[in-house]
Amino acid sequence: MDGKGRGADMDNRMVVNIGVQQFDRIRERGFFYVDKTRFIKEWWESGSDVTLITRPRRFGKTLNMSMLECFFSNKYANRGDLFEGLSVWDEKSPDGDYKYRRLQGTYPVIFLSFASVKTGDVEGIKTAFKRIISNVYMENRDIMDSEEFNDDDRDSFASVNVKMDDTTAYTAINSLCIFLERHYGRKVIVLLDEYDTPMQEAWLAGNWEETVSFFRLFFNSTFKTNSHIERGMITGITRIAKESTFSGLNNLDVVTTTSDDYATSFGFTEEEVFKALDDMGLGSEKRGVKQWYDGFTFGRYTDIYNPWSIASFIRKNGKYAAYWANTSANSLANFLIQRGSTEIKQTMEDLLQGKNFEARIDEQIVFNQLDGNEDAVWSLLLAAGYLKVLGVEEVKEDDEKNPAYTLALTNFEVKRMFQDMVNGWFHSATQTAYNGFIKALLMNDVDYMNEFMNDIALCSFSNFDIAKSASHKDAPERFYHGFVLGLMVELNGRFVIRSNRESGFGRYDIIMKPLDREADCAYIIEFKVHKPKREKDLEETLANAHKQIEENRYEAELVAEGFAPEKIRKYGFAFQGKECLIG
Repeated sequence: MDGKGRGADMDNRMVVNIGVQQFDRIRERGFFYVDKTRFIKEWWESGSDVTLITRPRRFGKTLNMSMLECFFSNKYANRGDLFEGLSVWDEKSPDGDYKYRRLQGTYPVIFLSFASVKTGDVEGIKTAFKRIISNVYMENRDIMDSEEFNDDDRDSFASVNVKMDDTTAYTAINSLCIFLERHYGRKVIVLLDEYDTPMQEAWLAGNWEETVSFFRLFFNSTFKTNSHIERGMITGITRIAKESTFSGLNNLDVVTTTSDDYATSFGFTEEEVFKALDDMGLGSEKRGVKQWYDGFTFGRYTDIYNPWSIASFIRKNGKYAAYWANTSANSLANFLIQRGSTEIKQTMEDLLQGKNFEARIDEQIVFNQLDGNEDAVWSLLLAAGYLKVLGVEEVKEDDEKNPAYTLALTNFEVKRMFQDMVNGWFHSATQTAYNGFIKALLMNDVDYMNEFMNDIALCSFSNFDIAKSASHKDAPERFYHGFVLGLMVELNGRFVIRSNRESGFGRYDIIMKPLDREADCAYIIEFKVHKPKREKDLEETLANAHKQIEENRYEAELVAEGFAPEKIRKYGFAFQGKECLIG
């Protein structure tokens, strides 16, 4: 794909606004909207006290929560016009009654979102949390004018502000539910969007334990010991392990990306996408859209599309781009892969080449296992939408292990995101130098290659070995695999790059096969770490690298494929600490 789709006349078509996540504004202004109101019926009839739904970012979680608020909240009483023409409004019971029309606007609703908590500092998180809670109280301050409340009630209500203590803060929603039930005579529906954002930020900043301890108290007070709640809905990207946040919350109905429940309520189905393309005059782009943006799987439902990408594609009149992947919030994925083990980087090499792999998936994310547990990393990346499920092994009754999933990159857009991410590892401050290194490699300029590797690239060791589980010995391996990924991304479309790997860094060679044999040579690269007990200096290590290339006849594969010996270049990379010698 060249990134350009055929445009279409946008006149007389529904306006696509990708920045609005308020259901009422979208409906009032007639913006592009795909009907997801069946979600209201499905959730209400599930009978679950508290529901946690995890979906990747930009999958309509906030819009659906806003939709729930507009439907149930008494602040939207007599606003059935927002739902006219949508499936829930026409839903009939067996006796012909439009029962959902009678439900609309009848409950007190508290709607919270932690999406704006973008700091990992514990005190900063608490301050942002207290501001969110205080704003919810301000939205409901008029109820205190009622005669059923006395001065003590009003003092208690007023004590909830940005300067409140922690205990007042984490019990505040429980207290507000008491006030609202007394005032309206009905239990309260509590909606919490992006519940895991502050905890992800805290983990990245190294403040996991203290942050989780605070939010565990909040969840317990709001959703477990709260007898004034009618229903609760929580959304997020990950299912954080129950013992971390939802300890003792036995009434929690958890719906993850592998569940069938609500599978088509978040994201667009292929039928919905293709209809939207037809309606917007972009029907000829279905094949390209499928290649770029299809691939998400929820439960048994395949061919789910990210709404942000589809809406952006339509708004941009059929221009292909990595819309979803470029909406920030990729810092966690970047952190996990860049600082990950050599095995994680090896798997990324395979994924970028279109291969798949197997991992044992545990949908309960345990953040403190992410440093040393590869399966935990893949579990999180699956939940975040970067990977898709190709198959799941059948679990035996007595099998104590988590099921093995066959996984691959979700789609072309995600692949593009990871390519950009890998580029960023080397290009953040040295783009010109790194491009120069690639040029020097292709021009056989060994002097510049050595200058780059010693003066610039090896400072990247710190980027690849800072994980708690990493040792100093791991640094060359981690750098090596980051380097291989960088080559794969930089030379994609010009070379086929194969990384021949074995454990212990004993034989990690790279073979680069040019697609244009007339224009480019083939390359064999051998990495070796200096062994002071066997080798007197780096020169000897480098000589051993070349000796290994020759003794193992690495060029035989290339010669068998028709490469002339003079078109095969061989390099050794010898490492000693942060020093490198190339020849």
